[in-house]
Amino acid sequence: MSEQVLETTSISTVTEEREIDLESAFRESNVQEILDKLDQELVGLKSVKNKIKEMAALLLVDRIRKSLGLNAGAPSLHMTFLGNPGMGKTTVAMRMAEILYRLEYIRKENVMLVTRDDLVGQGIGQTAPKTREVLNNAMGGVLLVDEAYTLYRPDHPGDFGLEAIEILMQVMENQRDDLVVILAGYKEQMEHFFHSNPGMNSRIGIHIEFNDYSVDSLMIIAQSIVKNQNYCFSEDAEKAFREYLIKRKTMPHFANARSVRNAIDRARLRQANRLLSSGKKLNKQDLITIEAVDILASRVFQEGVPDCDPES
Repeated sequence: MSEQVLETTSISTVTEEREIDLESAFRESNVQEILDKLDQELVGLKSVKNKIKEMAALLLVDRIRKSLGLNAGAPSLHMTFLGNPGMGKTTVAMRMAEILYRLEYIRKENVMLVTRDDLVGQGIGQTAPKTREVLNNAMGGVLLVDEAYTLYRPDHPGDFGLEAIEILMQVMENQRDDLVVILAGYKEQMEHFFHSNPGMNSRIGIHIEFNDYSVDSLMIIAQSIVKNQNYCFSEDAEKAFREYLIKRKTMPHFANARSVRNAIDRARLRQANRLLSSGKKLNKQDLITIEAVDILASRVFQEGVPDCDPES
C-alpha cells in the first residue's frame, strides 16, 4: 500500500471516529442569544420562531458537515415571508441575518429593505441599472423585498417590473452564495405571484407564514407599548381597547401590531385633549392614565369604520 493510500486511510479513520459536540458548537455560535432576542421582541408567532430555530440548526449542522468534508451543497437560503402587515417580518429578517452572519453564510449582517419603487424605473432603460444597483449594494447580506408581488402587474402590458424580476432571478441563482433574498407580502397575492413566475418559485427554498395575531396577543402588545411610553390603561380602558380590537380586526387595512400602535397614538391625542379641556389641576396619575373615553371616541365605535389612518 502506498504512503498516499495509507495517509488517506488514516485521515478517513480519524474523521469517522471524531465525536462532534453539537450543543457546544451551538453555544459557541451565540445563536441562542439571537433566538432569545427574537422571542422577547415578538409576541406569539410560535411557528415562525420554530422555523427560524430549525433553520439555525440546519445551518449549524451543515457547517460542521463541511468541516468534515461532507459537503451536500449549500442549502437554499432564499425565503418568502407570507402574511399581513404589522407581523414583525422585518424584525425576523434582521434576526435571520444575524444568524446567517454568525454562522458565516453571509459576509455582512445588513438587511436592505426595498419595495417596487426601489427596483423598477419609470421609463425604458431605467429598471436594469436601478435593480442592479440595489443588488450590488445588498451583496454579502440580506435583501428584503416588501410587497414583492407588486413587481408583477399582468394588467399593465409592458410593465417594467418583469425586467426587475428577471434580473433578480439571475442573481438569486448565480450569486446565491453571496446574497440571501427574502420576498415578503400578503399570502394570497404572493401565491399568485409565484404561480405566474414559476422560475422565481423554484429559487425559493423556505416559506414562512405569519398568521395574524389573536386579540389576546394584540392586548399583550398593546400593554407593552403603553408601558414603554410610560402610560397605563385604566381597567375600563383596557376592556374598551379589547372591544376596539375585536371590531377593528374585522375591518379593512388592519395591520396587526402596527394598527395597535397607531390606535394607542390616537388614544394619547384624545387623552391630551381631554386633560387640557378639563381645566383641572392634574397629578401624575392623570397624566399617565388612558381612560375608556379616550378609546371609545374612536370612529370604530362611532361610525363602524377605521380611524383616518388607513393602516390603523
